[in-house]
Order: sequence, then structure tokens, then C-alpha cells
Amino acid sequence: MMLYPPVADLVDKTGSRYQLVNLVARRARTLSAQAQEREETPEKKPVSAAIDEVYTGKLSVKK
Repeated sequence: MMLYPPVADLVDKTGSRYQLVNLVARRARTLSAQAQEREETPEKKPVSAAIDEVYTGKLSVKK
């Protein structure tokens, strides 16, 4: 089974797997809370949306 985007690419963008997991989890919680406040159903799962944001460069680790 091929994963997209590749985990290795995501780790390269964040520096480590630990930072990747923390970044994605925080963003997913934020997206979920925002959808709940607006009482709408997100078109994508929050974790998938957060991963896409990391992969496209919209979301990154503060240094």
C-alpha cells in the first residue's frame, strides 16, 4: 500500500516524526473545533486536512 503524501517527505518538512505528529494533531484539533463552532461538517477529515497543509507548506514548525 502506498501512502500519499509519503511520510518521509512530511518528516523532511518538519524535522522529526515527533514534531510532525504534534503539528498535525494540534492543527487537526483546531480544524475540528472551528467546524464544530460553525456547526458544519468538514469536507475532509481534520487529520487529512492538516497533513495536506504540512505537505503543501501552508503549515510549518516555528523555529
